[in-house]
Amino acid sequence: MKKGQGAKLDRKKFFADPIMITTIVLLITFLTLFILYPLAILLADSFISGGKISFDVFTRIFAMPNFTKAISNTLKVGFLVGITSTIIGLLFAYVEVYVKTNKFTGGLFKLISMLPVVSPPFVLSLSMIMLFGKAGLITRYLLGIHDNSVYGFWGIAIVQTLTFFPVCYMMLKGLLKNIDPSLEEAARDMGASRFKVFTSVTLPLLLPGLGNAFLVTFIESIADFANPMIIGGSYDTLATTIYLQITGAYDKAGAAAMAVVLLCITLLMFAVQKYYLEAKTAATLTGKASRERMLIGEKSVTIPLTVSCSLIALFVILMYLCVPIGALFPTWGYKFTPFTLKWFKLVFTRYKGFKTFTDSFVLSLIAAPITAILSMIISYLVVKKKFKAKGFIEAVSMLAMAVPGTVLGVGYIRGFSGGLFHTGLLQGLYGTGAILVIVFIVRSLPTGTRSGISALRQIDKSIEESAYDMGANSFKVFTTVTLPLIKDSFLSGLVTAFVRSITAISAIILLVTPQFLLITVQINELAEKGAFGLACAFASILIFITYGSVLLMEGVIKKFGTSKKTKERE
Repeated sequence: MKKGQGAKLDRKKFFADPIMITTIVLLITFLTLFILYPLAILLADSFISGGKISFDVFTRIFAMPNFTKAISNTLKVGFLVGITSTIIGLLFAYVEVYVKTNKFTGGLFKLISMLPVVSPPFVLSLSMIMLFGKAGLITRYLLGIHDNSVYGFWGIAIVQTLTFFPVCYMMLKGLLKNIDPSLEEAARDMGASRFKVFTSVTLPLLLPGLGNAFLVTFIESIADFANPMIIGGSYDTLATTIYLQITGAYDKAGAAAMAVVLLCITLLMFAVQKYYLEAKTAATLTGKASRERMLIGEKSVTIPLTVSCSLIALFVILMYLCVPIGALFPTWGYKFTPFTLKWFKLVFTRYKGFKTFTDSFVLSLIAAPITAILSMIISYLVVKKKFKAKGFIEAVSMLAMAVPGTVLGVGYIRGFSGGLFHTGLLQGLYGTGAILVIVFIVRSLPTGTRSGISALRQIDKSIEESAYDMGANSFKVFTTVTLPLIKDSFLSGLVTAFVRSITAISAIILLVTPQFLLITVQINELAEKGAFGLACAFASILIFITYGSVLLMEGVIKKFGTSKKTKERE
């Protein structure tokens, strides 16, 4: 009885708050319009022909040899990259959590985990070509090999593995830290070797997490557009085939059907990862360790593991360093004469560098705070409020994580180029900076929302209820009580959204018009033409901007974040 009365009172308070109702309505409208609607249009384009449900478009695209080959290629690359990235990520995570290392190794690991975040997704493809291509520094000048080719399956697989394994490393590091060391030490006390302990105790506990890491990397790999475009050569993947179908063959209906196929693969993998493996991981690894782990100090273990990780880490850093160094040579692969700033000058003179960086910076700067605020509002509604549409808001906001950028780009073209449902309504949005900002927001929303939900679950409900009891409305409570308590998550979501926006390419390459010049699109075009010096110059400046933004925001979080105040009180 009391429970029913309490629920009735909560509903009455909820519907008496016009700000809350308006926010929910606007949020549902935004999510429906810019996430569900483009995907629904893709499905309609694929299945409806002449006003009737038909599979003609699918029959046509599956009859194309290059499309069926692209599916096979994509799955091959995805599985290989998923396996190798998970193994290398596990190696790095195990060494950091279990093995006694020095400060240099720890710093190296931290740098490795940060590099893929602050750099464009195709930087390593540029480096791979410059080091191991036909005019590569290592292959041609050091080894004297002239007939090699880095383009194709192995080029894509190696570059994607080096790009995505830090994601696995960060995921598995947290899981390994949660394993109670007493379980492993009990096995050691019974005479088991280090290897036996790892295979019989650690690995079984970690299996769901390994599956999780594999699927996340698999999804990232098959959705990747930039790396296969630059280093794929004639080895087509689904993402590049969709792009070429819409830009080369001008077949929008065919591209939409291809996008649906890619979307189905990613959604299937995302569903397995989200609803099966994440649940198993949470059930297997719970709570904190009862005491600190005794780190492995035997040289027979520490030396081979540390050396292996250090060599991989140094190779990755060399690949990233190759980009700024490549921008300082007159002609890479042919003329290694004294350094020159020619390419950097050309960036700002012939290639409209100021406009390119201004457009990219301004659009990302507009998208970042909107994304951060939206993420916190969605997190707040999901964690702190009870209403029927809550599940819908959470599911749709997270759906963007499983939608490849190329698929979303095709959806926006089909959904907005002729207006909503081809009525002309909102047609003016297409081809403007606003649609690019919306794409940036949609792509970064899931990351910020997950961070916000984690932070809000740690806040006691009574803190906000006391503010409501004193007469504050939901807007006042959110801005004066909730938001200051999750300041760290908000600032972190802000910088993540900015970095993801300014380094994005797959979702916006189909939507950008000559009116706007974006850095990643420029780099992609220059790399395709073989203008590696200019591409490296653009990429170097972009890395400097993104890395500087991350460092600046870290400083802001340390100075103004809640963590500083907590530390001061302690």
